[in-house]
Amino acid sequence: MPLALLALAIGAFGIGTTEFVIMGLLPEVAGDFGVSIPTAGFLVTGYALGVMFGAPLMTVLGTKISRKRMLMLLMALFIVGNLLSALAPAFAIMLIGRVVASLAHGAFFGIGSVVAADLVAPDKKAGAIAMMFTGLTVANVVGVPLGTLVGQSLGWRVTFALVAALGVIGLAGIAKLVPDLPKPEGVRLRHELAAFKNVQVLLAMAMTVLGFGGVFAAITYIAPMMTHAAGFADGSVTWLLVLFGLGMVGGNLVGGKFADRALMPMLYVSLGALAVVLALFTLTAHNKIAAAVTIALIGALGFATVPPLQKRVLDQAHGAPTLASAVNIGAFNLGNALAAWLGGLVIAAGLGYTAPNWVGAVLAAAALVLAVLSAALERRGSGAPSDVVAASIPAGQQPTAVRH
Repeated sequence: MPLALLALAIGAFGIGTTEFVIMGLLPEVAGDFGVSIPTAGFLVTGYALGVMFGAPLMTVLGTKISRKRMLMLLMALFIVGNLLSALAPAFAIMLIGRVVASLAHGAFFGIGSVVAADLVAPDKKAGAIAMMFTGLTVANVVGVPLGTLVGQSLGWRVTFALVAALGVIGLAGIAKLVPDLPKPEGVRLRHELAAFKNVQVLLAMAMTVLGFGGVFAAITYIAPMMTHAAGFADGSVTWLLVLFGLGMVGGNLVGGKFADRALMPMLYVSLGALAVVLALFTLTAHNKIAAAVTIALIGALGFATVPPLQKRVLDQAHGAPTLASAVNIGAFNLGNALAAWLGGLVIAAGLGYTAPNWVGAVLAAAALVLAVLSAALERRGSGAPSDVVAASIPAGQQPTAVRH
């Protein structure tokens, strides 16, 4: 694997830390600003919506510059957003800071996925994407728990200031290690948009929304769930997030490995098992040991879907994949926003802090149904890889991947 993947993983580490650290700090932030836990959950929802809308917007704005330069600009935006969150005098200002930081998220992972895939041979694409996303998963083992511990000990503002510093390190890594790959010739915005005429691209994105949304339905409210239902102390949330992160690392690497061999079977297994585990979490959340094991499994099964889903979008939109790749990252966060909102609704309705687990189970099961449908359509020939995209690019101008 090229050393440039390390630079992408460093940027992913910073982004992953700021995305997930808020889960463990919701009670502290809510207390400081005098808002309820469901209201504080809007910091998750707002970030996710920012990723969803920012992914295509920032990708389109970056079509005129090299991918390396765009990645550097995105990291700069990420730094500004986190500094704004750290200094926010009011809840509304912090929410704005979260949205500003989120605008970098989708385009970074979308463009980064394309760059990672272009750096390796065709049979290693999912593995390269997984390597980049390893930064995101390792953030949940190191960055998020440490950020939670610092936030609970020294204040959540210190956490976001440190996250901004991580962004500076990520920016330096990209500037130093990522090669300045040339832009594909002949690919314009209309070619990128043509990918969305492919039903398989749309189905893959829908699977992304529902499948990863299932994970966030449970994890968004993990702090109040574990302290109220399982009886953990507030400080225990830190090591519970470590377990979730370890599961994410393992699931991401396994998903990347097997997606290069049997992509759709990998999705069947991971989505089906995720639905079952989330349903069981409603029961296991009341026992400390069972809850800890379940949290690790949710992380593993949830992130086992990431490399295959991202690779499927790249495969189906192979002629012009950059925008589709970025929008699929937005789809992950649309699922996050939907799940955080639905989870807040069931808690606010008085159904208890474990009720979001049922929401997650239903979302994951729906993603499995779409995966089966997608495979059935492909077997019948109605969802062939993106011929419509390839056909829209003039002959002799179709991009070729850069190999190293």
